[in-house]
Amino acid sequence: MKILLTGTSGQLGRSLVKTLQDVAELITPQRAELDLSDSASIAPYIQQCQPDLIINPAAYTAVDLAESESELAYRVNGEAPRILAREAKHLGIGLIHFSTDYVFDGKKSDANGENTPYTEDDACAPLNIYGASKLAGEKAIVDSGCSHLIFRTSWVYSDFGKNFLLTILRLAKEKTELNIVHDQWGTPSSTLFLSDVVKQILLQLQQAQSASVWWQAHQGIYHLTPEGFTNWCEFSQHIVAHAAQLGLLNTALPKIQGIPSSAYPTPAQRPKNSCLDKNKLRQEFGIDIQNWDRALQSCLQAMASARLSDTAR
Repeated sequence: MKILLTGTSGQLGRSLVKTLQDVAELITPQRAELDLSDSASIAPYIQQCQPDLIINPAAYTAVDLAESESELAYRVNGEAPRILAREAKHLGIGLIHFSTDYVFDGKKSDANGENTPYTEDDACAPLNIYGASKLAGEKAIVDSGCSHLIFRTSWVYSDFGKNFLLTILRLAKEKTELNIVHDQWGTPSSTLFLSDVVKQILLQLQQAQSASVWWQAHQGIYHLTPEGFTNWCEFSQHIVAHAAQLGLLNTALPKIQGIPSSAYPTPAQRPKNSCLDKNKLRQEFGIDIQNWDRALQSCLQAMASARLSDTAR
């Protein structure tokens, strides 16, 4: 299987390269070869490559900056997926695309006002440009009629790039106290976890007697995060505690206390409830979904092992 994988300079794309390189032939264009903000260049590149599958983790992800760069956000997150889907339909191949919890407004709750996880069938109502642009991409893919899997994930982090995990590790070395939002709930998603699930699903596709029948049975939108829910403050506390145990933090640990999101205003409004229900994914693919804290430990253990290897050289 020959896979066109976009966004390989990003944290999820980079992780997918490492995880999938032993199960498929990967086409991994750099931005100079395939720039999703340049709409006119996308189709010719795909037609030249003639892949068997497209995986698109690439996105415009600067949530706050998107409020002032809406045209660029929609071009990368809405228009580019539309073209990818159109070309996938034309070639008769599948498209795996990544979306976000930010397509929801975060207001879903039960009769007692407690957060209730969103299912794939819940109505979307994004609060910001980033979420709206990602929703536009979802709709374009579905409307194209191509074979597709759309994975909505949340709070993505890794040992690479710019993300909450690396920010907390840096701040923990610089400050004695950290004030972290405690009223936004969701699930941190390690790129290692996400990539492993994609690999398991690809292996199922490769083992299917008929790819077209497999796509007809499984295509659609799925929520993909580890199990369990937390808030940003609790997540940061777990990061610091596990990192200290693994020797990634050797200084005195900072005091971490929670603050309301109203005390930390941002240009883009965030949903208070980003909890996603994973029952559909589990039932359709029979995949064992890892707990978010265990996924965090796995990522930090990989970072600690890499540091030891670098020291030993």
